[in-house]
Amino acid sequence: MATDKELTDFLRSVEKRAFKRAVYAVRDDDAALDIVQDSMIRLAEKYNDRPAAELPLLFQRILSNATMDWFRRQKVRNGVLKNFSDFEGHGEDGDFDILETLESQDGSVASESAADLVSRSQILLVIDTEVAQLPARQREAFLLRYWEEFDVAETAAAMGCSEGSVKTHCSRAVHALAKALKTKGISL
Repeated sequence: MATDKELTDFLRSVEKRAFKRAVYAVRDDDAALDIVQDSMIRLAEKYNDRPAAELPLLFQRILSNATMDWFRRQKVRNGVLKNFSDFEGHGEDGDFDILETLESQDGSVASESAADLVSRSQILLVIDTEVAQLPARQREAFLLRYWEEFDVAETAAAMGCSEGSVKTHCSRAVHALAKALKTKGISL
């Protein structure tokens, strides 16, 4: 059974990545925040009796299910009425971007020249855009494998699919990202 401190530390460690993952999926900061908060509450209320080692997979599965539930609710709402706010653009103020919070290997914030900072910011924006354009299952597999650093089995469990499907989704995502970045003149 996970202690309250272990649960709190776990939730604190995943909140920013979970938010970014939800934003990629729903493309709405407010909805993504609601999804992450609901997922955290569900984990704390219903699975607080589980060992701490099980929390990462449980949380990813809960987050995936909450995201799917959001899409289902949106489909019903959009079938009944259309909000005029759907036609408004989303502001860029206050967006959190984990890709902009890079640290050097020793843990201190790396110092860069202004040109390097601008160049890195532009490249990260292109990468962020390309990841957001991946098909949903490819994006989910890619983020779980390479961002959350889950192994193939853990990713398959979180996504509710076979390990072979995870490998296929990841391979397709990596090839699509490499091709898109190469066409933009970015080689990593």
